[in-house]
Amino acid sequence: MDGVAFGRTSLLCIWLLWILQVCSGFVTVKVAPKVEVLKGDTAELSCRYTVPPSASNTVVEWYIEEQGTRKRVAFRSQGGEGETDDGTPLTGRISIGQDFTLTISSVQPSDELVFWCQVTAGAHGVGDATTMLKVFFAPEKPELTRPSSQAISVGESSSSEIGTCVTMNGYPQPRIIWFKDDQPLPEIKDRKEKTYMIPSVVKEASGLYTIKSTLYMQPTKADKDSVFLCTVEYSMPGDQIKQKKSDTITINLNYPSEKATFTLLNTSPVKEGDDVTMQCETDGNPQPEFDFTKDSVHIQEKAITGHAGLLTLKSVKRADAGVYKCTATDFDNLDADLSGTINLTVHFIEPMSVTPFEPQVVMLGNKVEWQCKTKASESHTVHWKKDSKVLSQDGVLSIQHVSYDKAGAYVCVGEVPSVKGLRAQASVNLTVKGKPEIVPPTAGEVGKEGDMVTLKCSAYGYPAPQFTWTPSGKESVSVEGNKVVSTVTLKATAEVMKDGVTCEVSNEHGTDKETFSVSLKAAGDNAAGRVLLSGNPVLKSADKQQGGSSAVVIAVVVCVLLLLLLVALIYFLNKKSKRPCSKKGKKEVASGEVNNDIVVEMKTDKANEEDGLLNKRPSTEQ
Repeated sequence: MDGVAFGRTSLLCIWLLWILQVCSGFVTVKVAPKVEVLKGDTAELSCRYTVPPSASNTVVEWYIEEQGTRKRVAFRSQGGEGETDDGTPLTGRISIGQDFTLTISSVQPSDELVFWCQVTAGAHGVGDATTMLKVFFAPEKPELTRPSSQAISVGESSSSEIGTCVTMNGYPQPRIIWFKDDQPLPEIKDRKEKTYMIPSVVKEASGLYTIKSTLYMQPTKADKDSVFLCTVEYSMPGDQIKQKKSDTITINLNYPSEKATFTLLNTSPVKEGDDVTMQCETDGNPQPEFDFTKDSVHIQEKAITGHAGLLTLKSVKRADAGVYKCTATDFDNLDADLSGTINLTVHFIEPMSVTPFEPQVVMLGNKVEWQCKTKASESHTVHWKKDSKVLSQDGVLSIQHVSYDKAGAYVCVGEVPSVKGLRAQASVNLTVKGKPEIVPPTAGEVGKEGDMVTLKCSAYGYPAPQFTWTPSGKESVSVEGNKVVSTVTLKATAEVMKDGVTCEVSNEHGTDKETFSVSLKAAGDNAAGRVLLSGNPVLKSADKQQGGSSAVVIAVVVCVLLLLLLVALIYFLNKKSKRPCSKKGKKEVASGEVNNDIVVEMKTDKANEEDGLLNKRPSTEQ
């Protein structure tokens, strides 16, 4: 190669290298491959680039693809203001920042597009990169409904609609999955299969999807209790797959009966007076017609309550016992034996028979006896009781020596222990007649002579005794159990305080008499005077003091004054005679050992002296 050719070749290589540098060698652009955002939120698409240091007038442009061609939506030059293009799907919702990040507000499903960030660096060339905007929105909870048509029958030749599942407003397009008894059903769209689904998809004006799926099956009898539901499976940012479940449904399935059951619903043994309910049902659906018989005799329809499978007997008697039979007729399975029987037992106890049954009037101290018996459907017990006390458990009640406290009502009770609540009873009454007997009396008490006192005289006796009070007062008579009570109120005169009050009772068999004493209340209970803790007396006014107590106090004061005069007289006589007292005499006086002489101890504490006088009780002799 000569020099001219070599020079031309070198020049061509240099020109080609310049072309490559200008076109692609000095401009690089980087964006995120994918940006994920929820519908209604704000998306930010960043764009970073590198250009040669000498580059000037660099421009960054954002494009979307619309109908197969690029369409610019925003641009910004280096150091200039960002601008957006009019007439694009994003107009009014986008902006481009100083760092050339494209911001899209209120993102919609229609914004899920490929975005190009293109960088033009003048003579240094052009570079671009693409990012995908992904939009997500969770669909609503799926709604599962059953068809409004009639029940599905087992054995039909074609598949029947089980239910329809609808979920609304999801993006991207979700999918529906069917479950039967918590197990997913294979997604089959072939209508030739026994179980299949028919899906449908609607894209709303908002860009969101509404998905519907209808399940068809040929159910068997085993599906009568099956539970169906559907779930919607949808995508969320970060490659998340989530689900929402519908409510559950069951199918109204018709299938023939194969056997019948006849059940007594009463849980306790049946006794006379109970209501009895028997239920007849089959394992088919719907329930067929039922017929009831007792001992092969047809039972009237009026005894059948609730629905055709319930037989109710009100307040049964022993005559209602017997063999009850239920028979069902299912026209879809006429060969099946659909019957059942119940042998109903009605327990009973007959009324109690008491001998003698009429009320008994027995003389005090005599003997009385009753016999009680009954019959029942099961082994039973018989016992006598008075009030709550059991007196006999063999049906015979014998009282050898009748006393007044034995009078009253006696009850004979018969019970069947094996049947709760099955019992019968009868009662008899005993009256004890004889001479009256007065209950030991209780003494009366008054605050002072002249007060009113109330006394109660209680007496046994039959016929009812008559009362006589001596002295008499205001009287009332009442009955308390087996006793007759007379209550009298009278004035506690001096005679009453001395002799008491006599209660005499009498009837045709004799009399009884008791005397009630009436006394003053104890000093601690007497309100005439109270002593304070300090020891000083607090007295009521003189017009409220007892006459007898005042007289006693006066007598004590007089005696003390006479005693003081006597002491003064002795002292005067001793002083006048000027007889000195020996030491022995002083000792005797001090020790109180002088015979037949009066020894007086004088106290200067006036308060104590008054206290002693006021609280001194008179002796019985006074």
